[in-house]
Amino acid sequence: MINGRPSALAGFGDTNVLSQLPAEAIERVEVITSPSARYDAEGTAGILNIILRQKETLGFNGSFNFTVGNPDNIGLNSTINYRTEKFNIFTNLSWRYFDAPRTSYTDVTYFDRLVDGNTIEPEFRRIIEDQEVERLNRNYNANLGLEYFIDETSSITGGLFYRLGSDADLSLNSSERFNEDTIVEETLRREKETEQDNSYQVTLNYVKRFGDDNDHKLTADFQYANDSEDGFTNLNEDYITTNQTNPEPFQQEQEFTEEVQNEYLIQTDYVLPINKDSRFEAGYRGTFQNEVTDYRLEQENIATGNLVVNDTITNVFDYDENVNAVYTQYGSKFGKFSFLLGLRLEHTQLKGKIDSRLTNEELVEAFGFPIQTDFDNNYLGLFPTVNIIYNLGDDDSDSEESITIGYNRRINRPRGWFINPFPTRSSRTNIFQGNPNLQPAFASAFDIGYLKRWDDFTLTTSVYYQYETDSFERVQENTGQQTTDGIDIIRTIPINLSTNARTGAELGILYNPAKWLRLNSSFNFFQFETEGEFNGVDYSAKNTSWFARFSSKVILPWKIDWQTNANYRGAIQDAQSDTDGILSIDLAFSKELFDNSLTLSLNVRDLFNSRRRESVTTTDFFRRFSDTQWRQRQINFSIIYRFNQQLNKRERSGRGNGDGGDDFDFEG
Repeated sequence: MINGRPSALAGFGDTNVLSQLPAEAIERVEVITSPSARYDAEGTAGILNIILRQKETLGFNGSFNFTVGNPDNIGLNSTINYRTEKFNIFTNLSWRYFDAPRTSYTDVTYFDRLVDGNTIEPEFRRIIEDQEVERLNRNYNANLGLEYFIDETSSITGGLFYRLGSDADLSLNSSERFNEDTIVEETLRREKETEQDNSYQVTLNYVKRFGDDNDHKLTADFQYANDSEDGFTNLNEDYITTNQTNPEPFQQEQEFTEEVQNEYLIQTDYVLPINKDSRFEAGYRGTFQNEVTDYRLEQENIATGNLVVNDTITNVFDYDENVNAVYTQYGSKFGKFSFLLGLRLEHTQLKGKIDSRLTNEELVEAFGFPIQTDFDNNYLGLFPTVNIIYNLGDDDSDSEESITIGYNRRINRPRGWFINPFPTRSSRTNIFQGNPNLQPAFASAFDIGYLKRWDDFTLTTSVYYQYETDSFERVQENTGQQTTDGIDIIRTIPINLSTNARTGAELGILYNPAKWLRLNSSFNFFQFETEGEFNGVDYSAKNTSWFARFSSKVILPWKIDWQTNANYRGAIQDAQSDTDGILSIDLAFSKELFDNSLTLSLNVRDLFNSRRRESVTTTDFFRRFSDTQWRQRQINFSIIYRFNQQLNKRERSGRGNGDGGDDFDFEG
């Protein structure tokens, strides 16, 4: 969320757009781990709320940002603001060209299968796939807004956000096939994909304050967003070596995808301070989203050389997600206690229609399980929240000490691509397939936290428990189908795997011993247990894992800022896979010049190029080692120029468990 509301910058399913947001425009980031009833019940982790800096300076002010990096990364960004006593005009324009290369390596060993009492040996005992993907992206973003101050107590703000994206990806997938440790066949699969993305969002916000109390207010929001994508993919595969005599050539394939998404948001919130220490809130929120995906696959007829539509996979998927919600909450302080109690009622409609060229019987035969081609699922849920703070410190003391208790119930709704049953085509042997029978998951979360703050040292600890029903899990299984050259096709499919219980503890430390040094670290240890089965296979698992984070800010000689962020996620196991730990370290250096009007910065993301996922998956019919790196090490250099602006050294607050941002700020 941005400024407490959904935004186009965080929308359209692409969080990379956030990289277009200038860092100097951010005042702070709130991490709300126990969201109140005011917020959407969607999600089971928490809420990130990015608070943008308000430009109070009258007249013109703004900034220009130029970035260059490796792998290829060039960006231009301008932010301009003009403010008078009556209105405020703001705009942001940006252009970016970048390459985000990705690599993927898999090594699969196939086992013998027992079918009707007969042992069936695989066509190839071992298959190694090595994929390299070049991803070139061009993005144009424009954001224009006007805030008009009707009077001293009310204002109206309108905004228009537009984004044009053009992507060109080239994937080379080399496949080596072995029998008895001898290569018997090698192929190269080429996938060339182009995509045009055209998105815009219109927003309107009204704020009315009553009397002299800024906390007594009514807000209303309306948003409309449209996103359209046109994609074309050409796939072909050729033999490099083979022991076959006159092998049958592979089919050339072409994919055509058109996606159109429309989304409406209507929201109103009312806040009534009852007295100095109490507050009542109520509101309504409605989101109405429709997404239509028109997918067509054409494959070559080897005999004629013509391209023919594949009726099995070609389809149109029309999907709606509509959510209506009302909420109320009440908070108060008395003595050392503060509490916030809330209740949210949500009605969710997940509605879909699949226009397939196959009958229901043919779909079952093709995909191996019944598919709902026309579904309309409705869910009515109550989502209570309880947040309590007990202040252990003395009012006269310079230190702060408190205990927090939080409870909330959440919902996790499946997204359209998790539901669409028609498989991806980037690999002939490993596919991802959605599940239209997927149901929302519901979770209850509890946490107890302790905070102690001294002048230069802050300690936070917490323990938490989360119990989720119908939780999503991705499982891998043999489809029972084979490629034209006799290779088993393995699919990954999301399912509702019954229950998932998670218990953990977290420790956080913030140490600021001097003006030139700031240290921040946290450690989280947890245990999870899942129970459930799918297609007669038990996927229950119990495991422990941990993750840790460290960040520091050091002011070097000549007032050079040096920042370090390090993250480590420990190894983790589930019913099918063992995943190794992942370490990543980011560095940044910056220097202010000319009375802070010019900033030079250098940053390195993933310093050791170690942000890669390595795992081993074992089933009764295969064992697979995979090594995937979604994005390689990135080095960037930026120049930022500001005019008529004062560079403010902002505090970026990362709030821990139990600290819900302004949810407990009853004094305004």
